[in-house]
Amino acid sequence: MTARVHEPSFSELYTPKLVTVLKEGYGLDKLRADVLAGLTVAIVALPLSMAIAIASGVTPDRGLYTSIVGGFVVSALGGSRFQIGGPAGAFIVLVAAAVQQHGVDGLLLATFMAGIILTLIGVLRLGTFIKYIPYPVTVGFTSGIAVIIFASQIKELLGLTLKGGEPGPFVEKVEALAIALPSFNLSATAIALFTIALIVAIRRLRPHWPAFLIATVAAAVLVWLAGMPVETLGTRFGGIPRSLPAPHLPALSLDKIIELLPTSIAFALLGGIESLLSAVVADSMSGRRHRSNVELVAQGIANMASALFGGICVTGTIARTATNVRAGARGPVSGILHSLFVLAFMLLAAPLASYIPLAALAAVLAVVCWNMFERHQFATLVRASRGDAVVVIATFLVVVFRDLTEGILIGFALGSLLFLHRMAEAVEIETLRPVVEEDRPDVPGAEEPLPYDPGLASDPDVVAYRISGAFFFGAAATVAAALDRIGEHPKTTIIDFSAVPIIDSTAAATIHGLVRKAARSGGTVQIVGARPAVLRVLLSHGVRPPQVRFRARLAVPRNATSG
Repeated sequence: MTARVHEPSFSELYTPKLVTVLKEGYGLDKLRADVLAGLTVAIVALPLSMAIAIASGVTPDRGLYTSIVGGFVVSALGGSRFQIGGPAGAFIVLVAAAVQQHGVDGLLLATFMAGIILTLIGVLRLGTFIKYIPYPVTVGFTSGIAVIIFASQIKELLGLTLKGGEPGPFVEKVEALAIALPSFNLSATAIALFTIALIVAIRRLRPHWPAFLIATVAAAVLVWLAGMPVETLGTRFGGIPRSLPAPHLPALSLDKIIELLPTSIAFALLGGIESLLSAVVADSMSGRRHRSNVELVAQGIANMASALFGGICVTGTIARTATNVRAGARGPVSGILHSLFVLAFMLLAAPLASYIPLAALAAVLAVVCWNMFERHQFATLVRASRGDAVVVIATFLVVVFRDLTEGILIGFALGSLLFLHRMAEAVEIETLRPVVEEDRPDVPGAEEPLPYDPGLASDPDVVAYRISGAFFFGAAATVAAALDRIGEHPKTTIIDFSAVPIIDSTAAATIHGLVRKAARSGGTVQIVGARPAVLRVLLSHGVRPPQVRFRARLAVPRNATSG
């Protein structure tokens, strides 16, 4: 009797983790733990959200809107217990480019469209395919993004004055910064170094303290007391508002949608990758398991909601998610509370934010870039193998000097080609001395090989081969060359497929060609050990009687020779 495989229902696939946690029983102890964790994450998210928004070319309040609205939706509807959503450093490059090309309205529309794409990916259960991005590609593009973000913060770190604005491309940006070096502001540089030093010191001496917030507040107090001539949130942006804006969406048109489609696809692709990576990190830290497609649906809805309230792209953030787990969160409630705490800050303490120096926020991002640049993993991949080194270096260079999306695509293509090459090299062809069984039904005990027949082994008209490994287009030429002796044996050629897990149309066509070659020489081919799925592919490509015979097994003596 064949066991039935349970097919999960729609509700099982798309039930948010919040519902699961509440059904398990949610008491006062869990709420207390989630309140503390949510407050901890909110303290980390406050300076980061504003810094990421400014680096992305928009006002700091849009970063807060993203944490409040997007973070709330991700925690309420997501497939991970501990995922924290909000603006992420990985998006800075893409968002800044979108603002330059399409303006803020174009950015909001592209974010909304990206949300629709992510939702469709999750509903269609395509989240599994996003996880096929090779590890060297993720390390390469994350490290490349870190370099680009750091380059974009040099202006604020040194207090430079750029004539004509800051260029977008990396090489042009570096050239413009070099030209502007004589205009550096000593006070801004001192504040940036002070902030970085304080963050590093707190992390070493008091790792559980909110280093980002403490350093930012300390820098603001220092600037206020000393009257240092540096730019602040107030001098550049006029501070931040004390309320959420009313939901709205820019005017839609078919031409605008087509124009923004590439940008929205890039947002969706990066958002999906980043959120699932963050969920995997949360799983490894907590021992829980997230639902990929539920998470993608939540990320999609969160991006649509963020765009409606004037926020930027939302994704799962690895640093804030890890902080949430380490702070003792018990479920998604901590993520919801984190959003409410950020909202409370904006409502109650917005006037104080105008004193925050931009150099301090740039210093926060500089530390984030240092952590984002996965130097140890990068070096390990470069040393591991030539193939991994090519993929990670190529991805890194294309991301830095060309484009983030191109970097991911080129890295993925290189990684796929190298994997196919390795799989093709893993296919082995053995020449065996066979014992051909008589046709008999499959019965218990029939799996044992028959005794060795020395008379058959000496028959020059019988030759047998065993193929081991995935038999696909990459290995077809190698197998065809090894089996080319079929024409020299006019009586019987046996091909053992028992060690072939999969076969594709190219491989099946190769076998069909070899069968026809044997038939022209007056011989026959016997295929043994083929699994049902492999057998179906062979039959569908014309590998069938009378030129070929199929048997269930091939008995091979223990002293078989390999060729």
